Amino acid sequence: MNISPAALPAFDPAVDAPKPHHAIYDYDSGPPVNRGKFAIWLFLATEVMFFTGLIGTYIVLRMGAATWPDPADRLAVDITALNTFFLIVSSATMVKAVERAMLGDNSGLIKWLALTVLIGTTFVSIQAYEYAVLIEDGNLPDVDIFWSTFYAMTGFHGIHVAVGVIWNLCILIAAIFRKIPQEKYMKVELAGLYWHFVDLVWVLLFTIVYLM
Repeated sequence: MNISPAALPAFDPAVDAPKPHHAIYDYDSGPPVNRGKFAIWLFLATEVMFFTGLIGTYIVLRMGAATWPDPADRLAVDITALNTFFLIVSSATMVKAVERAMLGDNSGLIKWLALTVLIGTTFVSIQAYEYAVLIEDGNLPDVDIFWSTFYAMTGFHGIHVAVGVIWNLCILIAAIFRKIPQEKYMKVELAGLYWHFVDLVWVLLFTIVYLM
């Protein structure tokens, strides 16, 4: 059977030409999880190593010391216990914020994220007040090894909490003025992973530094 060339469909370069592709990236399925989540887990892994080094150094120095001061005689354990409770509560409010973001409830996200930012700010403020009182009493990092390790561990953690507060505040501002759509909930979840990490680290620090 002969087919006339006129009966064949014309070749349209705009439609029939092969689409450009990259030899690697177009066929790379990537990690088995969201790329942002994969990146934050890698980052948190480095943070685990960082705080493990700080805590490990503290334990070695304390075990090697002939005597070690009783933290209850030097630190405001009761106030810090309350501050620890605040941070634990903020972890729960962060869970609710992520949940609202996943459901596309922008008003609920704003409410719970605002609470998280407020509680986180309260934690940092109380820690700053604690530092101010200690420094006013002459308890500086160069006084002895207790104060050196105390300021190193709690200070670095305080910086991490402040970063988390700023991160959550940026998301809160975006949610208020631009609204975060349901499909963009991962932005909130990534901040939540970081926030839960700093909460967990503080529980460990509070137990080791203030209670042991």
